[in-house]
Amino acid sequence: MSERIRCSCRRCTIRSLMGPAIIITIGVLFLLDQMRGGNFSFENTYPVILIVIGAISLAAAASSAEGHVSGAVPPPMPGSVPTVPQNQIPGQGQGQ
Repeated sequence: MSERIRCSCRRCTIRSLMGPAIIITIGVLFLLDQMRGGNFSFENTYPVILIVIGAISLAAAASSAEGHVSGAVPPPMPGSVPTVPQNQIPGQGQGQ
């Protein structure tokens, strides 16, 4: 099994719906084309796919990224003491 940590923030959850939404949209467009006798041909309805992609991208951008996990974090070594990260920018976080 993969050691990859899956992010469960709202932004990543919405973005993970992109592939299934596109597949369903293409299926519905082809179904409409077959049932309506060419009135909904794919050449005329492909902008719907672009609208679906834009809507999902907009929803993902507008959602919260609270709790986002950016990558796999190695587990701490047994018996080790966790360290506090130092400030990367001089003067950052110091009372002045």
